[in-house]
Amino acid sequence: MSIDFRSDTVTRPTPGMQEAMMKAPVGDDVFGEDPSINTLQEMTADLFGMEAALFCPSGTMTNQIAIKCHTQPGDEVICDESSHIYQYEGGGIALNSGASVKLLYGDRGRINARQVEEAIQPDDVHRAHTRMVSLENTSNRGGGSCYTFSEIQAIQQVCMRHDLAFHLDGARLWNAIVARKEDPLHYGKVFDSISVCLSKSLGCPVGSLLLGTKDFIKKAKRYRKVFGGGMRQGGFMAAAGIYALEHHIERLKEDHANAKAIATAISSRSFVKMMLPVETNIIIFELDESLTAPQLVARLKEQDILGYAISPNRVRLVTHLDITPAMTEKTIQVFNQL
Repeated sequence: MSIDFRSDTVTRPTPGMQEAMMKAPVGDDVFGEDPSINTLQEMTADLFGMEAALFCPSGTMTNQIAIKCHTQPGDEVICDESSHIYQYEGGGIALNSGASVKLLYGDRGRINARQVEEAIQPDDVHRAHTRMVSLENTSNRGGGSCYTFSEIQAIQQVCMRHDLAFHLDGARLWNAIVARKEDPLHYGKVFDSISVCLSKSLGCPVGSLLLGTKDFIKKAKRYRKVFGGGMRQGGFMAAAGIYALEHHIERLKEDHANAKAIATAISSRSFVKMMLPVETNIIIFELDESLTAPQLVARLKEQDILGYAISPNRVRLVTHLDITPAMTEKTIQVFNQL
């Protein structure tokens, strides 16, 4: 069996999660009658202290629905240039919402309040109308980097002064919360909408939730239907989410510890030119001229270790609940021998 570091999306349901899925009570969610989905939505909204939540098939869908709800065609969205909503959602901001994008160049995927303030368009008929700010925490391309909560609050103040919607792409927010010992309730107080993923850090087979006010989620549910995301007996998937919220959050510390142990071994190798700081479960490192990223990934694959070349000279490894201590030790040994 390969040791798969390509992403934390490759996990398989644990035995306890599988049992919960098989026993899940279900109904028609488009009619609002699936008890498992309703429970998951209520649990997640309560965790963040927000009024309501909406279960969707993917984080891309929750992000795109949020943008659609917050903007009108011709509006502009402010985000970091490495943001998932810009880089990896198929041009959805333009296709789904007809919105423009103002890209900022932050620190490992994290923008700051000064940058946001300076990026807001003046009231000018020649310019797009700035309407929304989106953050990503943790930042995927930033190597799992985490925002400080004080910076998030500073950006919120800018948004409030300029009447801008404030959205969080929290695909790996659970990792940030555990790494920084934060309270989800604090996030619910500063953001207008939050997307949280179940199929990455928490190891579910599928699904994300969008959080916001009751009116916002009512609007979001309409767009979910338009986007083709209405589900019927989706409670089997929701049961996996309920199980994950109850059992898989605190264990993220293990993923972070594994990532840091592997990163220490990698950073000592002569062919490694640079490594981004490892805060959570993502390791991104840059190679020198002696080795390309695809070449290293191929050499790792010969040892049954799967990695991901994110550029010609950068490799990404992601730890998750299917990575055991024995796998971590083998990976360290392999890198020590390269």
